[in-house]
Amino acid sequence: MKLKTIRNFFIIAALVVVSFGIGYQLGVKEVGGRGEILQSIIERSTNQKKEVNLSLFWDVWDRLNRYYIDKKALDPQKMIYGAISGMVASLGDPYTVFLPPEQNKEAKDDLSGKFEGIGAQLGVKEKKIVVIAPLKDSPAEKAGIRAGDWITKVEGKETVNWTLYEAVSKIRGPKGSTVTLTILHKDAASPAEIKVTRETINVVAVSWDLKNVKCSNNTILQCKIIKEDCNDCQKIAYLKLDRFGDQTSSEWNKAVDGIFQAMKQSAPEGLVFDLRNNPGGYLTGSVFIASEFLKNGPVVIQESATGGRQTYEVNRPGRLLEIPMVVLINKGSASASEIVAGVLKERQRAKIVGETSFGKGSIQEAQDLPEGAGIHITTYKWLLPSGKWINSSGVEPDIKVENNDAKPEEDLQLEKAIEILVK
Repeated sequence: MKLKTIRNFFIIAALVVVSFGIGYQLGVKEVGGRGEILQSIIERSTNQKKEVNLSLFWDVWDRLNRYYIDKKALDPQKMIYGAISGMVASLGDPYTVFLPPEQNKEAKDDLSGKFEGIGAQLGVKEKKIVVIAPLKDSPAEKAGIRAGDWITKVEGKETVNWTLYEAVSKIRGPKGSTVTLTILHKDAASPAEIKVTRETINVVAVSWDLKNVKCSNNTILQCKIIKEDCNDCQKIAYLKLDRFGDQTSSEWNKAVDGIFQAMKQSAPEGLVFDLRNNPGGYLTGSVFIASEFLKNGPVVIQESATGGRQTYEVNRPGRLLEIPMVVLINKGSASASEIVAGVLKERQRAKIVGETSFGKGSIQEAQDLPEGAGIHITTYKWLLPSGKWINSSGVEPDIKVENNDAKPEEDLQLEKAIEILVK
């Protein structure tokens, strides 16, 4: 829906609020007139004639005003927000959502990297609220919430058919408060209740390290990370990208500066690029990151509803073009991180190790509305350079490795990536 249409909807709603004191009978008489006005707007915005019984909307509005027992609950602003939310939800797209002012602010805070809550990135699959990934060292991770978990209830209320932002608004809250989630873990026979204490979440998007590695080759090559310095150790650069947000580019450049200097001094065997539990973010961010590893060529294709396509190509000189690399993904890797992993796989720039990614292949445009509200609209889908759409199916790893949740101290995926680089 166009912004102009929404603005017009607010104008008509204001007229209805003014008419509250006039009485129910007058409201009934005016139903047809109000319906005709909104009908005219719909015809202008969609450029086609449609039969829409808009009088029903005004009839229900007036009946609530006259009959509903709790007059204090009749908040015209909330009713308008609810009507708009229902209109948007009728599309059946969990990522196209209307955001009242408070939720719109929360969405912006999330991308800025600082908010109060449990520290878990959420998504929607098959009308279920699922955990894309808990943030590192967050209350959610400490409480035992894992990527792929299904949140069946929040404070005892069923979450089936909730929108993504409805779930976020119910789970997020002030520091020090608690929220009880009913969680169904992967392969669990029954759900479990988990109480999580909310905290201030400060998200560091990028981190890196130069890891000491010692390998043994007794029939099968096995490599272990050694925490202390050792003369006979090999070096592996490790680069972790946790999200694509407002601060990602500046943090990324600082990390690459460090790796670039380390490459001059100690010549690591290769680079492990960790995109596990990265829920994504801006499409432009994926192009920025992929351009660090590719000399030229396409990164991602954006496709419109009419089938028109726009190709985004490498847009800057990269500094990590030659270093051998392995990319780690799991079921918590989504959206922009899938673009990066997918293009590096298709362009044969890196081997992909881990699990099949989340599978989110659509693009949302965030638009601000009057009075602090906002709307996220699915405007495009994105495709890999080959034309493949990974929505729901995800990016498949070249080498599938699953970590054992019962042994969090082991990282079999990282060990396999290191083995590939030192062979």
